[in-house]
Amino acid sequence: MAATELPEFYFRIRENGAAVYRVDTKNRERRLELEQIAVVNVRRGDIKPHGSHELSAHETATIQEWLHRRQTLINAREIDDIHRTIDHLNLTAQWAQSRATDAALEEITDALLLAMHDLRSVLVRKKADRLDR
Repeated sequence: MAATELPEFYFRIRENGAAVYRVDTKNRERRLELEQIAVVNVRRGDIKPHGSHELSAHETATIQEWLHRRQTLINAREIDDIHRTIDHLNLTAQWAQSRATDAALEEITDALLLAMHDLRSVLVRKKADRLDR
């Protein structure tokens, strides 16, 4: 696809997936039109035609390819977020040790300890399950 060409399909990202549109520029008025053809649920992997539209094999294959790329991207972002959380925990420990005021510590200590306890419990349980296998 050249830099001036538009894609055949447009995926409008939604919370759990995307609305899929066919991009049409070949109409009489030469205007850009988007015709919704499907809805995709990324978590479940569902592809549902929109309205009375019947998806062609080409449309289905293109949507499935996008779905796979999107799931891969979301999974990579999720792992990256976890690595960032580790960094934030380390920075929080440094802040608590070196710069935090008593008032600031009072504000966050209980909530942070509960969240860390919950996370630790889940991680320990999951690790034990992996070791038992």
